[in-house]
Amino acid sequence: MCGTEATFVAKHSPVSTTANTISHHTTQNAATAQNLDYTKVINLDHGDPAMYESYWRKMGKSCAITFAGDERLSYFSHVKKVCWFMEPKLEEEIRRLHNVVGNATVDNHDDYIVVGNGSSQLIQAALYALSSLHSDHHTRPISVVSAAPYYSSYPEMIEFLQSRLYKWEGDAREFEKDGAYIELVTSPNNPDGVLRRSVVLNKGEGSVVHDLAYYWPQYTAITSPANHPLMLFTVSKCTGHAGSRIGWAIVKNKEVAKKMTKFIEISTIGVSKESQLRAAKILGLVSDSCTTSFNPQFQNFFQYTHTLMYQRWQKLRQVVKASHLFTLQKYPIQYCHFARDFTETLPAFAWMMCKGREEDCEKLLRGHKILTRSGTKFGADPKFVRISMLGNEDDFNIFLQRLSTLHHQTVTAYN
Repeated sequence: MCGTEATFVAKHSPVSTTANTISHHTTQNAATAQNLDYTKVINLDHGDPAMYESYWRKMGKSCAITFAGDERLSYFSHVKKVCWFMEPKLEEEIRRLHNVVGNATVDNHDDYIVVGNGSSQLIQAALYALSSLHSDHHTRPISVVSAAPYYSSYPEMIEFLQSRLYKWEGDAREFEKDGAYIELVTSPNNPDGVLRRSVVLNKGEGSVVHDLAYYWPQYTAITSPANHPLMLFTVSKCTGHAGSRIGWAIVKNKEVAKKMTKFIEISTIGVSKESQLRAAKILGLVSDSCTTSFNPQFQNFFQYTHTLMYQRWQKLRQVVKASHLFTLQKYPIQYCHFARDFTETLPAFAWMMCKGREEDCEKLLRGHKILTRSGTKFGADPKFVRISMLGNEDDFNIFLQRLSTLHHQTVTAYN
C-alpha cells in the first residue's frame, strides 16, 4: 500500500498541494471561458481519457523511452512463459502496481498474466478459451450474459464474429437455461459505476469473467484485493494511455491462459513490444508516485486523479440538483484500503436519467449538441444516458453550461 500521501477524504475536496494545483488549473480555464466555442458539438459518448493529459504533461520527459534500431526485433519475449510475447518488465510492473494499490491478488506464482491489445481483445480471448474448454461446445454455442445495465459493446463484440462457440443471450438476471454459460461481470460497472458480483443462479456449468477496468482508486474505494479465476485490466482506464492499446488478464487456470495466448497469437501474433515497454514505464512511474521517496515535484498519481474526478463530480451534481430535470446514480461512501480512509465513488461515467415527461434523454441532449450514449445500448430504459467524465476540461465546462440552461429552455417550451 501507499503511504500517507495517498490519503483521500470522502465529503470534502482533498486539501493538499494536489488540490491547490488542480484548483489553480481550473481557475485558469474559467478565466478563458469566454474564448470557448459554445456552438461546437460536445462528444461525451466515448470514454476517451483526455482528462489525464494534465498529469502526464507535468511528468514531462520522465516518461520517455527510446529504442535503437536493433532492439526488440523478435516476436518472442520469454519462450518459457505461457504468454511468450509478454515483456518481462511489463509483467514485473503489473504485479508491482497491483501490490501497491491492493486491488488484485497477484502474489501467487500460479497466477498467469496474459497481455493483449487492450481489454477488448482479451475479452474475445477469454470467450474463446472458456467456451472451447466445454465438452458440449460442438453441439451448441455457449450462452454469454451480463446483468443489465451492461457494457454496451458486449453484444456487438460477442455477435460480430458469429462464432459457433458462443452467442449473446442478454441480461444475466433473466437467464434461466441449463448447461454451460459465461457471465461477464464489470465491476465497477460500466455504465453506472456500481460494484458488482455474479448474479446467475445456475452455478453448475458457468464461468465468470471479471472485467475490472475501473477498479482503481480514482474511481472507487478499493474494498479488498480481487481474487477471481479470470480478471481483466487495462492501461487506458488506469493511467489514461488508451492509444497504447495495452490490457492484461490475471488467470488462475493454466489451460485457460494458454488458450487465451493462442487466440492472441492467431489474431495478431502477439502485442507490440514498444507499447508494452511504454506501458511498463508508465505503470512504474505510477507505483513510484505512491511512495514518499519519489520526486516531490510530482504528485501521487491516484491522489491527483481522484481530486480531479471529485471536482468534476461536485460540479455536475450541483448543476443536476439545480436543474430539477435530471437525476444521477447515488453511491455509498466506503472504506478504501489504498487511501486508508472513507471515500466516495467517482465513476468514469455519469449514469443520468431524465425526469418527468422526457422519454428519450439521449435525443434531448443531442438537440443541444451534447452527444451521449442511450440507456437502450446498455439494456436499460431510454430515459437513461451514459456521460463520459473523462474528456478535456473545455468540453466538460461547456457541457455543464449547456446542462444548466437546458432546464429553463425546456420549461419555457412546455409553457
